[in-house]
Amino acid sequence: MKICIYGAGSIGCYIGGRLAASGVDVTFMTRPRMYDELSKSGLKLTDYLGNNLSIPANELKLSQDPSIALDADIIFVCVKSAATEQVAKALQKIFVQSNAGLKHRPYILSFQNGLSNVAVLKQFLPDMTILAGMVPFNVAALGSGHFHQGTSGAIHVKNFSKQQDLAQLFQKSQLDIVFDQDMLAVQWAKVLLNLNNSINALSKLPLKAQLSNLQYRQCLAMAQQEALDLLDLAQIKPAKLTAISAHLLPKIMSLPNILFKILSRKMLKIDPLARSSMQDDLIAGRSTEVDWINGEVVKLAHRLNTQAPINQLLIELIKQAEVSDIEFSISADDLKSRLNHARNRCV
Repeated sequence: MKICIYGAGSIGCYIGGRLAASGVDVTFMTRPRMYDELSKSGLKLTDYLGNNLSIPANELKLSQDPSIALDADIIFVCVKSAATEQVAKALQKIFVQSNAGLKHRPYILSFQNGLSNVAVLKQFLPDMTILAGMVPFNVAALGSGHFHQGTSGAIHVKNFSKQQDLAQLFQKSQLDIVFDQDMLAVQWAKVLLNLNNSINALSKLPLKAQLSNLQYRQCLAMAQQEALDLLDLAQIKPAKLTAISAHLLPKIMSLPNILFKILSRKMLKIDPLARSSMQDDLIAGRSTEVDWINGEVVKLAHRLNTQAPINQLLIELIKQAEVSDIEFSISADDLKSRLNHARNRCV
């Protein structure tokens, strides 16, 4: 199988790099900045277990031309969710509007946050097979082509006819992969975990330090419980991605520190320096994906003719941080107080 990584950011570079390091034919479709970085530094891939892989720059297949996707058997779309329509239009142009594209139609696999990306891709590429995927772990970009996996978890992909071929490639690269029929349940389970991204970004702490703070965890518990109540109302059952059932997450997050520390060892392994991608985006002055994480909860509330004040406030705080001229952070005390106020105002 030939793989095209469309969007060589943290997730794209890490997954594509792990596959390429094991001998898989991988081409990276990159933006100019990442093209320059990888052309100069190559790829260095590390993880929380101490693994360390390197791929020299001259062994990487890099391009800034979307037409490289014509040769792929599977395209991994790894761009931020805000860029999905742009990618869909670029792929539409090279596949639907070219004779070559009509003869060869690769699978397209969306490894993106949120619930709507597959629908956006299908809108522009109705004749292509487009699959939902989910990456549970955190990957940090450390600069000079160095990407670090800071948390644990298996990648999930929608069932499809060639899944055994893809499974063999992932097995070869020592990446865990699971194939699911109900990807909506998996995506909602990921959203529930990702609700911490906004809280982590506002804390300005590493994930492990932030999750060691009871009040920050209580803020997360409020956001998760609000989402779970809406999912129950919509009769959507989130998948079980950790050792703990999704509906128990708020209770686990609200436990005293000593009990949480014991139970969290079974849930998720976290590197002490790992941060959420949302915190990385704020630090770098980029727009975040809060609309595709907390925003999914707010959109579900609107569809059910109700409100999601906790997640709505977290969106507003992140939006403020995106445009703030000064360093933006909120203490655990202050954030918990604001969220409680927002919730009580709607009761």
